[in-house]
Amino acid sequence: MGIFEELQQRQLIAQITNEKEVKELINSGSARFYIGFDPTADSLHVGHFMALCLMKRLQMAGNKPIVLIGGGTGHVGDPSGRSDMRSMMTKETIEHNCECFKKQMERFIEFGEDKAIMVNNADWLLKLNYVELLRDIGACFSVNNMLRAECYKQRMEKGLSFLEFNYMIMQAYDFYYLNEHYNCNLQFGGDDQWSNMLAGSDLIRRKTGRDAHSMTITLLMNSQGKKMGKTASGAVWLDKNKTSVYDFYQYWRNVEDDDVLKCIRMLTFLPLDEIEKMSSWQGAQLNKAKEILAFELTSLVHGIDEAQKAQEAAKALFAGGLDDSNMPTTNITMENDEILLSDILLQCKLCESKGEIKRLIQQGGISVDEEKINDINHKITKEQLTKGIKIKKGKKVFHKAILK
Repeated sequence: MGIFEELQQRQLIAQITNEKEVKELINSGSARFYIGFDPTADSLHVGHFMALCLMKRLQMAGNKPIVLIGGGTGHVGDPSGRSDMRSMMTKETIEHNCECFKKQMERFIEFGEDKAIMVNNADWLLKLNYVELLRDIGACFSVNNMLRAECYKQRMEKGLSFLEFNYMIMQAYDFYYLNEHYNCNLQFGGDDQWSNMLAGSDLIRRKTGRDAHSMTITLLMNSQGKKMGKTASGAVWLDKNKTSVYDFYQYWRNVEDDDVLKCIRMLTFLPLDEIEKMSSWQGAQLNKAKEILAFELTSLVHGIDEAQKAQEAAKALFAGGLDDSNMPTTNITMENDEILLSDILLQCKLCESKGEIKRLIQQGGISVDEEKINDINHKITKEQLTKGIKIKKGKKVFHKAILK
């Protein structure tokens, strides 16, 4: 079975420009492909995770990855799937985020001579002459077609800035530039990027007469149709300083029963025949599948040693032993001798609002040092916080709070 057929069986392929030609390219190891990452934060997150795993799979099959860091497109911001305009970032912030991305990607992709390369589109986009771009590239685009693109539809009702309207042209130009200078013949992206990617393939065809292909990968959605990788406190990051190793492990350990096999199939490198055997698992066996998922993904991102620590800590906590050696911890600031538990929960980012806290306490969903809390005005003393308290939210979330 070739890598193309494996991607199909893992249900990763969403849309493709020419299945026969792309299949031949990647199965023969002849693809020189790119995936772009806009540096909108100082860490990659779970939303990038599938793309990183895809690059790793394709590289293992002999294909050559080009990692494109969007130092140039980051100055504009992708409007796809957004209802409002992204915050404008300074050049210094963009450059810092790019450096952070590079360090994280090296855990997945092997860089070096005749291996993967990393490029930054700031190197060519920021040097473009506007009038020359309009004449040379702008003439290849139909505004009518652009306005029909899915990536703009959601924004047309609320207002789409001219700045963001140019994003498609910039992304298309990236593919054209990589094709001209790096022999890039294939681009990958999330399914929400299809319009932008088609524009790139079309631009290359118009300018050079060559075929260059596009393929989108299936977005990671849960059984309710929502993008995975979100928690009550925000995104699940790959940087352990933003999402602790334990919290990363627990996120995958706590996925819904309906989602666990899909995640194992799409995100892990376990053999397909081994995954197929899990398809008949039910009940307690699904908990075992979740442990496998959490361990495999934590190992990929943070290494086996860190994954083992997180797994051991999780098992100890679920067994009732509140060993806090690997428990996520927040240093709490307090001005008086007592502090409301609700304020601690907010500082720990265990809840988003006091309304949520009230609802959880009324439902018996919050415990401190194994004692269930029933009073929404419950206070914690400075003496308690100096020693550290162990908070349990629901059945699966554990957290330590200690005085800063």
